[in-house]
Amino acid sequence: MSHRRCLAEVVRDGIAPGGAGRLRIGAAAVKRKIGAAGLAALAALAGSGSTRAEAQRAPENVVLIVSDGLRWQEVFRGADTALVNRRFGGVEDTAALSRAFVRGTRDSARAALLPFVWTVVARRGQLLGDRDSAGDAVVTNGLKFSYPGYSEMITGHPDPRIDSNDGPPNPNLTVFEWLARQPGYRGHVALFGTWDAFPRIFNRDRSGLPIRAGWETPFPSPADSTQALLDHLYAGTTRLWGDELAYDAFMQAAVLDAVRREHPRVLFVGYGETDEWAHSRRYDQTLESAHRVDAFIAELWNTMQRIPQYRGRTTFIITADHGRGATRETWTDHGRDVDGAEQIWIAVLGPHTPPLGVRRTDAPVTQSQIAATLAQALGLDYRTAEPAAAAPIPGAVSR
Repeated sequence: MSHRRCLAEVVRDGIAPGGAGRLRIGAAAVKRKIGAAGLAALAALAGSGSTRAEAQRAPENVVLIVSDGLRWQEVFRGADTALVNRRFGGVEDTAALSRAFVRGTRDSARAALLPFVWTVVARRGQLLGDRDSAGDAVVTNGLKFSYPGYSEMITGHPDPRIDSNDGPPNPNLTVFEWLARQPGYRGHVALFGTWDAFPRIFNRDRSGLPIRAGWETPFPSPADSTQALLDHLYAGTTRLWGDELAYDAFMQAAVLDAVRREHPRVLFVGYGETDEWAHSRRYDQTLESAHRVDAFIAELWNTMQRIPQYRGRTTFIITADHGRGATRETWTDHGRDVDGAEQIWIAVLGPHTPPLGVRRTDAPVTQSQIAATLAQALGLDYRTAEPAAAAPIPGAVSR
């Protein structure tokens, strides 16, 4: 990629390439160069190429993105300096981590960690779950770990039968299965996740949904050398977490390939490394993986905005399946007995989302509201099929 990209492109992307895959230009650097007014103006143009009237006429698209176990604290506060050490954070090079992500203010720290979220999503969409600003977002299943969280998220309600990550195929209708039956969306739903549990979570056998998960070869019949190379990498790479979890970067390549070739209208993308590195008590790798997820989301957004089907008529919903403990001792953990692990965050960006930024809420929004919100972004009512589902998040999508 040329280093002569115009500044508008940098702001639109929210990122710029650096050495060894690192992203070096964040919101603070851009703001210093062009000023707050210029940044706001350019961000407003980012990824837009069609009018609201055009968006209203065209079929809609929606993407649900999950960064597994990413805490609200990092999303809204940036790097936690209490964990930038070897004792509590398992950090190998504290000086390097501090240079990358520790800043003097909350705003600059979170923008350094998640530049796309804070230069694009926060300016053009909404962020919910900032407990420092009277916002709250929570899971309602009481268990506060992955399978119950994903199920609540995609069905619209908790289910006490789902009480283990090793549980059987999901007995509930998901919003993705329901959408796959709707006119205009049949054959246009695609799901990608790095965790090998997703075929059970989405009940692939019953739903028939096309799910590429874990270390499954993404292209069993590759169409060209690019797909063949991805298959080769999936098959031949050492697996750090065994067969359970694949690498986010590998999956990202498969997602982008599918978007460019298949043009799904409903897409699920589940990144898993933010959870695994936290369980390993590696705060440096947790921050690095969160930073990469932000870049992956920016890359996906900008790729889709360059495709006429998606430009100006695609909604992103970004969230986590659970939170984590809030202390230096519990930040690696989540589950029924971990205080704070019920606390999540939700971001929404799209043509029908009022640009309210960080939202204050009179009552907590819940993970169970995501399913109906996702359908509402397409102009559909999921609760006609699943009355137990929670209502859409008020004000997140104005249809």
